[in-house]
Amino acid sequence: MPTLEHNALVEMFRDQPALAPRLLTTLFHVEVPPHASVAVVESSLDQLIPVEFRADLVLELRDASGSLVLAIVIEIQRDVDPNKKFSWPTYVTVVRAKKRCRTVVLVVAPDPGVAAWAAENIDLGLGLGHVEPLVLGPAVVPEITDPAVAEKETELAVLSAVAHGNGPNGLTVVQAALVALGRLDQEHAMVYFQLIWNGLREPMRRALEALVMERQIEGEATFPPFVQKLIDRGKLEGIREGIREGELKGKRDTLLRLLARAGMVLAENESARIQACTDIATLDRWIDNVLGAKTAAEVLS
Repeated sequence: MPTLEHNALVEMFRDQPALAPRLLTTLFHVEVPPHASVAVVESSLDQLIPVEFRADLVLELRDASGSLVLAIVIEIQRDVDPNKKFSWPTYVTVVRAKKRCRTVVLVVAPDPGVAAWAAENIDLGLGLGHVEPLVLGPAVVPEITDPAVAEKETELAVLSAVAHGNGPNGLTVVQAALVALGRLDQEHAMVYFQLIWNGLREPMRRALEALVMERQIEGEATFPPFVQKLIDRGKLEGIREGIREGELKGKRDTLLRLLARAGMVLAENESARIQACTDIATLDRWIDNVLGAKTAAEVLS
């Protein structure tokens, strides 16, 4: 049964059909024929390929006159499946014969091991012919760490986060992708976020949670709202309260040390007043009052 990750990747190419030929040109350096339109036509395979040989998506590229110049069969592959080495050539030959145009298979494989397996040439028999899948995996997808680049190439940034999110630069790659999600509508952004999140291992998830929490505490809203909600609100408020209490304690301790150095003896009610103060601005004022004051009452005025 297709997973959320599988369906999300299919929908990415369905919603952005021009993405596939652009990636063929920029990442695989394939000379894609000049074309004026790219259309999703997977339904046309209903009469071409039996149910057991059903591709995830098929795109047609047509030139300005409407002539079909290239067909791209897109397959999402998250695990090694030996049967695919038989079905992928079927896609190429059947679509090519029926549509009378050049046809390629583009395999999207986020896992490096699966990508390496998928990229192997498929021998059609006795070494006399083969099909060479184009595999969009970690070795091909660049690490996008610049948020500005990610905003211009959001889908590629998402693929980058999926492919490299657990690597040495994983947190930076994921962060760039999440910032880019802010330019999308919430429905697409949430699907892409779930795709990225599901691909992260536990250490990277914890690191991402810590980063989101840090940004929230500092009041830097650099992530979309639904990403910020990743952190439990109660946990966040507890951390904020702990930071505030630490700051208050530091102010109180500073005030008490200055009073002691100035030789001012506190009455019991004055000491209690300082310990009960929860306003940082007030404590700062009292600290400033120590200079030039002669009694504790003057300091706390």
